[in-house]
Amino acid sequence: MSCVSVDVFLDSGAFTAWTKGMEIDIQKYIEFIKQNQDVITVYANLDVISKDRFSMGTKESAELTLRNQKIMEEAGLSPLPVFHIGEPFEYLEYYINHYDYIGLGGMVGKSKQTLSSWLDVVFRQYICDERGYPKVKVHGFGLTSIPLMVKYPWYSVDSGTWMKEAVTGKVMVPYLRQGKWIYDEGYWTIGVTERKKKEKYHVANLPLLKRKVVLRYFEEMGFPLGKSRFEKVPQTYQLKDNERWAEKKPTDPHEKRLIEIIEEPGLCNSDVLRHKLNILFFQNLQKCLPKWPRPLKKGRIKKEGGGFEL
Repeated sequence: MSCVSVDVFLDSGAFTAWTKGMEIDIQKYIEFIKQNQDVITVYANLDVISKDRFSMGTKESAELTLRNQKIMEEAGLSPLPVFHIGEPFEYLEYYINHYDYIGLGGMVGKSKQTLSSWLDVVFRQYICDERGYPKVKVHGFGLTSIPLMVKYPWYSVDSGTWMKEAVTGKVMVPYLRQGKWIYDEGYWTIGVTERKKKEKYHVANLPLLKRKVVLRYFEEMGFPLGKSRFEKVPQTYQLKDNERWAEKKPTDPHEKRLIEIIEEPGLCNSDVLRHKLNILFFQNLQKCLPKWPRPLKKGRIKKEGGGFEL
């Protein structure tokens, strides 16, 4: 069996742990990295999140994050340093002067206007040279806005949007203009699962023109929509190969339980296919962007908009 080589970017998970009221032991994090260093390409510093999830970073959070950076370096590691929105810029200057690859965090939950104003300062005054080219590689943690991805010269970004959309029965569809798919201006979030047909932006409820475009995208990408039907059966029912439970087991043993019968496999009944299509969206977006290093784009951020044209 042949092995597939992949680049693994390890996030510390500090933000996720914070949202769950948990703490990450930095020594255990260090130990995990050392045990798996042969398969990890980049690993982030264990950054310290401000107490309020939607507040800005502080001098205290910046100092504690820098402390963790040094602890990990003293342990023989080379973590990606992280600077948060709201923290004093002296820490950003320190990272730029001492590292060739840094991360920008604390952006989750902030408005696009707030992020745009902050990123303008970060890139124009600190990261980019007089020609607008970045002096260091920059990673954007939790960056989901395509206009923000396109304007600033990121080296890399990460976001769980593609995964969250797929799990909730949605896929990302680019705009169509003059027969070409436009990936770098935004996207439509379209529901496809059979159980959510009542949603406004479900493929079944779109205006005819838009629906044709969405189905065209699915076809051109090689992903069938699929077809399912639902039925109530006794809880003792034995599932067939093309069936699965569509709801949790009722507490009343005599109450029937809903199953999904997959008549045609496709996006509507496979989160795996939805994940793949959403990953493909970002792969195609990446192809649209100039290779790094690229200059900072001038002008204001374009609003996500556009639409469908046949």
